[in-house]
Amino acid sequence: MTTRAVRAGRYRFRQVAEMEWIKLRSLRSTWLTLALTIAAAAGVGVAVGANTKDVSNHPDLTNNVLGGIAPGLLLTGVLGVLTMTSEYTSGMIRATLSAAPNRPLLLAAKAAMFGAVALAVGEVASFTAFLAGSLSLPEWISAPSLAQPGALRAVLMSGAAYCLIGLLGLGLGAVIRHSAAALGVLVGGVYVAGQFLAVTAHQLQAYVPVLIVGNSLSTTKRLEGTLSPWAGLGVLSLYSAVALGVGGWLLVRRDA
Repeated sequence: MTTRAVRAGRYRFRQVAEMEWIKLRSLRSTWLTLALTIAAAAGVGVAVGANTKDVSNHPDLTNNVLGGIAPGLLLTGVLGVLTMTSEYTSGMIRATLSAAPNRPLLLAAKAAMFGAVALAVGEVASFTAFLAGSLSLPEWISAPSLAQPGALRAVLMSGAAYCLIGLLGLGLGAVIRHSAAALGVLVGGVYVAGQFLAVTAHQLQAYVPVLIVGNSLSTTKRLEGTLSPWAGLGVLSLYSAVALGVGGWLLVRRDA
């Protein structure tokens, strides 16, 4: 029945999602990148916690110890880009489209599988960063607790950011199709633009993806000039949705 379904081009979402899951988990680079994501969260979390000496300079300790998530956000975004562009680089996209010619369905399945994995790993990395950073704080500083107002929400939203940044990368990969160019746009738009706008256009920096994560999602108290946590999550989701929407539109209209 599987062979007949492939020949007839009648794959449904479940079958296409299973196909994408097999491709995703069969790549060694996927698991290496995700392992590095969690390891980076722990390592940077420990470093941040150990170097926190004066609590007056870091009134939001939850936000401080969640600084460990920053490297993983970049790694997940890069993996999202490569999940899409590697098929064009290897030429596998032709075989994929032959088996599943419904291109919007294909991108939706790819996004669902990658997004689920990125979300799971992101939550693990976020809780790991929080725990590692809290345990490494000097003994004279009271470590933050998940029971404190806003702390659990900050950790969960920080984990969700991995998924959204990863899907943004996946969408950019679908739009641009070339790994180096897509990675350049991702790093430039998500990271470099944040530093540039912080200096030149303060009113816009609240809308830069990486600053949304650092100043809205991972905080327990709203900072002046920043988006609220839920507004920040909405804007970050919108970026990912737009990238995937444009990527899907172009996927339908362009040759493989």
